[in-house]
Amino acid sequence: MFVSGGIFLFLGWRIWKKEQITLIHSYHYTKVSETDKKAYTEKMGKAIIIIGIGMIITGAVDFFTSTSYGWIFFGIGFVWGFVIMIAAQKKYNGGMF
Repeated sequence: MFVSGGIFLFLGWRIWKKEQITLIHSYHYTKVSETDKKAYTEKMGKAIIIIGIGMIITGAVDFFTSTSYGWIFFGIGFVWGFVIMIAAQKKYNGGMF
């Protein structure tokens, strides 16, 4: 989970800070205008970072404890990030596809 979470953090940072929209599949941003590109990449990047943080916390909790409570953090991070992604898609792309 640490490696996967790290990859998500890296990709989210690239999308957010570097505005590298091409890391997102092209049909997700075809209707995003140039003026909205910065806000769209910011929201999508932050959402991916939130998912990555949830993955890293999951790995840490599962590593340091003998319980599976870490998966609660994964669920929270995934749902929170996914909701942000859906909201950004609807707002800036006019729908999911």
